[in-house]
Amino acid sequence: MNMETLGFTVKSRMKNAVVVGPPKSDVFCVRPSKPTKFRDFYYRPNFPTRLQHGVKGFSLKWNVEVDKLDYEYYLPLFFDGLCETEHPFTVFAREGIYDMLDCGGAKILPVIPKLIMPLRNALNTRNCQIICTTLRVLQRLVVSAEGVGEALLPYYRHILLIPNIFKSVEKHDLRKLIQETLQLLEVSGGKNAFINIKYMVPTYKSCLTHRY
Repeated sequence: MNMETLGFTVKSRMKNAVVVGPPKSDVFCVRPSKPTKFRDFYYRPNFPTRLQHGVKGFSLKWNVEVDKLDYEYYLPLFFDGLCETEHPFTVFAREGIYDMLDCGGAKILPVIPKLIMPLRNALNTRNCQIICTTLRVLQRLVVSAEGVGEALLPYYRHILLIPNIFKSVEKHDLRKLIQETLQLLEVSGGKNAFINIKYMVPTYKSCLTHRY
């Protein structure tokens, strides 16, 4: 086959070819979570709280005083429930966490390492609803006790990967929550917080006036 014939053949094939774009990225696709330990625990007779209906909606009624709970055991268990998307598990997990963070005080700081994997698992579902709930919980965690913000510093690589991916998603509430969470981590995380946030979220700009 001479060059002229070869060129004609190639042009003919190109004319009828269908141009296919690059493969669609799946970074934003929801990833189903595994069955949670929290759901299993919910069905046990020693589950420490029950749902109470009131004029303002649902609230939790604890069977024991919250500040008397074993935080090493219960707080990571309730954090595990952040992956849940069905009622009533979502309500029990979220409200249970808020109650324990409000009452935990000095009990919270020692448990931080056990909360990282549940936080990471919840964020990694890439479910926007779960991400929003988890970011609100993370914000409440940061301000729950002295030293928590700095204690989270070594774990930024675990908890900031998904916020970095989703920070540009066209959902105002999500973008706002991500920005607020990053700023709170910077303010509470000590002098090395900004550089560590910047490493995981390169587009982040400091909220402190003395940084540029």
